[in-house]
Amino acid sequence: MTTARVWFITGASRGLGRAFTEAALAAGDRVVAAARNIEPLGALAAEYPDELFPLSLDVSDRKAVFAGVERAMAAFGRLDIVVNNAGGLLYGMVEEATEEQIRAHLDVNFFGAVWVVQAVLPHLRAQGSGRILQVTSMGTSGGMASVGLYGAGKAALDSVSEALAREVERFGIKVTILQMGGYATELFTAGITATDPLPQYEELRAELAEMWGDEAGPDPSTAAPVIMELAALPDPPRRLIVGGQSYDMVQDLDRARGELYWEWEQLSRMAAG
Repeated sequence: MTTARVWFITGASRGLGRAFTEAALAAGDRVVAAARNIEPLGALAAEYPDELFPLSLDVSDRKAVFAGVERAMAAFGRLDIVVNNAGGLLYGMVEEATEEQIRAHLDVNFFGAVWVVQAVLPHLRAQGSGRILQVTSMGTSGGMASVGLYGAGKAALDSVSEALAREVERFGIKVTILQMGGYATELFTAGITATDPLPQYEELRAELAEMWGDEAGPDPSTAAPVIMELAALPDPPRRLIVGGQSYDMVQDLDRARGELYWEWEQLSRMAAG
């Protein structure tokens, strides 16, 4: 008989986090579903009373994160797969964003994930095993106007996760960076903080709106099978682009960046080092 795995998923009440939670429960696993507002998890908790532990948690509060992880350990005795999914979108030009908005955004999208990692690592290390899945974005390969600060937080998480993977692999802990494409997750509605727009950027905003269109993206549930298969791999990749269209777009971005480097190779080589 296969032992049920225990998941710790942040941002579990909606979007990708909710989809991952439902998939794990359907597979017979147990889930600590962490979110600021756990009310949307009520019906799911009634359906899985012994397998789902809804945890009210603000990941930007480091003390609360550590306390929450201890509650999770008390509930299920172990953690096998940790998914750092909680996040929001700060929408607006860099010049428009206030200090308070920037700090609040990074407190969740970057520092929140770091606090979760710091809280779970002693338990995973003691077990000699565990998976950490860091939800970032396909957009970390290059900044995009109006969502630059969102990309910055995800790029920072990308970088620290690469270091983390090397630091913990000797303890039997595997880290995978999930570079997600665009999904219909309410990121641009319930999860958005918008700046006060400056008129100087009105033309650029119109261009971006026309370029992006109204397509919301695929349902988050379509990404769940990928995460379930990834979690079962004995030797998972360190990073994975999630989404076929996203994969193609990242390849195009990387190719364009490479061409830009080659174009300016002579200038680069003028400096020593």
